[in-house]
Amino acid sequence: MLTKLGEKLTDFFQKNMPNAFVFALILTIITGIIAIIWVDVTPLEVVRSWYGGFWNLLEFGMQMVLLVITGYSIALSPLIKNGIDHLTRFIKTPKQVYFFSVFIGIALSMVSWGWIVIAAVLARELALRVKGVNYPFLIACVYFSNGSWVTGLSSSIPLLLNTENNYMIEAGFLTDTIPTSYTLGSYLNIGMIILFLVVSPLIMLLLVPKKGKELGDMLGLKDDNKEQTIKEEANHLKLPFKAVSDALNNSIVLQIAIAVLGLAYIVDHFNTNGLDLNLNIMIFIFLIIGLILHKTPIRYTISMKRASSNVSGILFQFPFYAGIMGIMTYTGLGEQLAQVMASFATIDTFPFFAFVLGGVVNFAIPSGGGEFAVIGPSVIEALHNIAPGLSTQEMMELNSRAALSIAYGESLTNLLQPFYLLLVLPVMGAGINIQARDVMGYLVIPFILYFIIQSIMVVWMPI
Repeated sequence: MLTKLGEKLTDFFQKNMPNAFVFALILTIITGIIAIIWVDVTPLEVVRSWYGGFWNLLEFGMQMVLLVITGYSIALSPLIKNGIDHLTRFIKTPKQVYFFSVFIGIALSMVSWGWIVIAAVLARELALRVKGVNYPFLIACVYFSNGSWVTGLSSSIPLLLNTENNYMIEAGFLTDTIPTSYTLGSYLNIGMIILFLVVSPLIMLLLVPKKGKELGDMLGLKDDNKEQTIKEEANHLKLPFKAVSDALNNSIVLQIAIAVLGLAYIVDHFNTNGLDLNLNIMIFIFLIIGLILHKTPIRYTISMKRASSNVSGILFQFPFYAGIMGIMTYTGLGEQLAQVMASFATIDTFPFFAFVLGGVVNFAIPSGGGEFAVIGPSVIEALHNIAPGLSTQEMMELNSRAALSIAYGESLTNLLQPFYLLLVLPVMGAGINIQARDVMGYLVIPFILYFIIQSIMVVWMPI
């Protein structure tokens, strides 16, 4: 029954869901119209707000591009490919591929949401080796697994609240930091981790479609038409005679020397800052690992060229999502949404409404930290008005529950919009014709189930 429903939803999305870029354009217009009608701003103010936010994700967009291509480049190395070959001795059926991809994706995403790139690479390689894998469904499995990031070490809202002198404290909405023991270490968050690790793989196994396109068929691969290896391409580029340029291009010593410098900085970074897994250090780690695994500059160059062949979606679509974020932020629309929610919420229903608000605003601001910067102050202020006279600890618990509710809602609605799919598709969609509409239909049922379960959890589970 669930399988048939999932297939019908997939057919619906294939027929009706536009390209991810078109989705961003439509969302821009809708957000602008709502701002004009609701917040009473002029069309010119909307346009100015749109342009004001247009460039706010440039750094983030470049980080996404580097995260994708450095992670993918690692997977193209002989060592990783050999490791995946050994792994397929134990993973031999499509269901095992789906289960393993979801579970590994969840575990990696809890370390950092950017590590979903590694899961995407692994899933793609398994799909090439195991017959019968429905590849669009496998992409959905990997994308679904990335939702666990909100419970892990890179969960932006809890980390922000535990930062000294953060903007919530400076603006007077909080009097002190909120330790991660109240957020990431809470019973509520531990319950969410168990939900992801145990329930998520089982849900996807219940939704496995009976048939679908295999990656090998989509690529048009045949046994007699294998792609040239990176080492073979590097050798092909050599001149027919000895040359200094070839010696430099293929110098192991030169590349390893740079890698040693990088490793020295990585050790120093963690020794100085503790377990600080920000995007920049993650990308740097991927970069240095790639240098080591590919051994020579020319091989690494070839691997990066192959890895970067499918990142155009990130490059030109991120500014449009940033523009939507600008409309929400600079017109005051995001703050207005938070105030409306607070006007009819009670101390018992507040977590649920914060959960829903986080999910709704995520369509316009697909960034946990960015979203909380817009609606967080209004939500926390409203909570203080709803629940006056509580002790410091009780207030901290309520603030923690509200912040986690926003974070969970924000993460959940990623299943209904293709923004972060742009992180997975460049890897898993390389060399094939596949779009968000081919994937998103498989995620509707997981969204509905998780919406019900997480709604109950944010309201009733203790902190």
